[in-house]
Amino acid sequence: MAHAPVSELTAAEPLVLPTRRSLIGTLEAGLGRLVEIPAAILVVAEIVVLFAGVVSRYVFHSPLIWSDELASILFLWLAMFGAAVAFRRGEHMRMTALVAKASPRRRAFLDLVAICAALAFLLLIAAPAAEYAYEESYITTPALSLANSWRAAALPVGTALMAAFALLRLIRFGDWKLVGTAALTVALLIGAFWLAQPVFKPLGNINLLIFFVGVAGCCVFAGVPIAFGFGLSIYGYLALTTRTPLMVLVGRMDEGMSHLILLSVPLFVFLGLLIEMTGMARAMVAFLASLLGHVRGGLHYVLVGAMYLVSGISGSKAADMAAVAPVLFPEMKERGAKPGDLVALLSATGAQTETIPPSLVLITIGSVTGVSISALFTGGLLPGVVLAITLSALVWWRYRGEDLSHIKRASGAQIGKLLIIALPALALPFVIRAAVVEGVATATEVSTIGIVYAVLAGLLIYRRFDWKRVLPMLIETAALSGAILLIIGTATGMAWGLTQSGFSRSLATAMTGLPGGAGTFLAVSIVAFVILGSVLEGIPAIVLFGPLLFPIARTVGIHEVHYAMVVILAMGIGLFAPPFGVGYYAACAIGRVDPAEGVRPIWGYLLALMVGLIIVAAVPWISIGFL
Repeated sequence: MAHAPVSELTAAEPLVLPTRRSLIGTLEAGLGRLVEIPAAILVVAEIVVLFAGVVSRYVFHSPLIWSDELASILFLWLAMFGAAVAFRRGEHMRMTALVAKASPRRRAFLDLVAICAALAFLLLIAAPAAEYAYEESYITTPALSLANSWRAAALPVGTALMAAFALLRLIRFGDWKLVGTAALTVALLIGAFWLAQPVFKPLGNINLLIFFVGVAGCCVFAGVPIAFGFGLSIYGYLALTTRTPLMVLVGRMDEGMSHLILLSVPLFVFLGLLIEMTGMARAMVAFLASLLGHVRGGLHYVLVGAMYLVSGISGSKAADMAAVAPVLFPEMKERGAKPGDLVALLSATGAQTETIPPSLVLITIGSVTGVSISALFTGGLLPGVVLAITLSALVWWRYRGEDLSHIKRASGAQIGKLLIIALPALALPFVIRAAVVEGVATATEVSTIGIVYAVLAGLLIYRRFDWKRVLPMLIETAALSGAILLIIGTATGMAWGLTQSGFSRSLATAMTGLPGGAGTFLAVSIVAFVILGSVLEGIPAIVLFGPLLFPIARTVGIHEVHYAMVVILAMGIGLFAPPFGVGYYAACAIGRVDPAEGVRPIWGYLLALMVGLIIVAAVPWISIGFL
């Protein structure tokens, strides 16, 4: 999953004394450390608890009945601590395409508005979160007999930590005039909506447009982190147009963030970082390069194949690209490949491999729609192959005249040696899939088997395991997971609001009444998810619209796994398409290439992806033939 960091704010003329600024910076760093260390410990605890459950059940045939319950309690704390770490590091997902075009002074103002808007949501939700945690004290967990408030308390604590980091960042900025203007702007907007409450009441479902399109859209385009933009829109809708207790919103957020299958999100993120650190990704890429490096466009084929293989381990697109690009790009540049074309193909392979298990988007779809994770994992393999073929066809056309006179073909002995080195890494995707299919572990637990496998391979086989990198990797895992899970939480609240308003019934009626039946519905869904993937990113779009559209797909006769593959690929194309797709900018950052260089070459790859998507949509067997 790619994310756009919130810019570090700077002021031309600081108005705060250096000692005070240093004191605030020290305070922020100290508080940050107090949050980062527990977040890292929680990631390790989740790995230990889930792996212990697998070993106890499969090896000793004595299940730990409390393991899932304890993992669920720890998970909400991990999500909220991770969200706080992400807030401090400026790593909550946001759309910066428009903000980046503003002048430096205006960009700084918009960044401050984004922080103030996030702070406003956190302050508004703090009391309902505390009330919700108190109400949960009356519920006792079945296995551990603990009050559920031990778990629910993570919500007000995490909210308070994020609010503290927001205040410290505003204080540290130093330009009090600009900070005051940004805070006043947000306060006036909220006040204006509050005073307009009598106007909203009679409008009925028009309020859906005002809040879920208008407020959410303005927040997203203004650079407010997506999770907080969603949060403000659903909070405003419930507070100003309904009589629903706001504690219910916190409950829906908790429900969205606490789904047991989402436990695999931080673990697969950490697994992706592990395969890069241990050299497993490098071994796979080196073997593929020995096979194809001597043919025209060979390393481009290697890039496509390597992303397919690595995606079968990690599940995080950012981790996949970071594992493959540094290994291949230097050699590809030496052969004359243009940096813009390289980053364009890297982005395209990011979209192509969105359906490869254990994709985080697949896991999210399963959690919010009830579709079988095992079926999604099986159905996602072949669509990725189809898109790989269409991309490879374009690579062949573009590089059919490449001069390889200076390239020496690898000998059979060299290929064999590299295959032996790569075998443990190549086996990992098959180990993960076999563990799920054979019933050794659930889709949630299987990531821990991959982590233990990668650690042992790094220590005993590849002899590459940098212990100094483990803590930063754990913290990075918590931050990225927290950012993803907070979006899922607020988007779940929005989806619930849409359902309660009756919008889902109206949408179902309209979509099922489209002329052309299933074909038209698929075409409309493709266009919609390309746009949504570009504007909202994949996971928010899936969480928000998946529960609404999947029942309609079933109604018009489309298999839910087939529909999942189509919308995921459409969303991926939008996610990696400039100018709005943040995945494209993540690829540019990883490849250290100016985004402007990749804009022209990427359109050909996007066209190839669209051709592949149309084939997948037109031939359901590609998605469901092996179920």
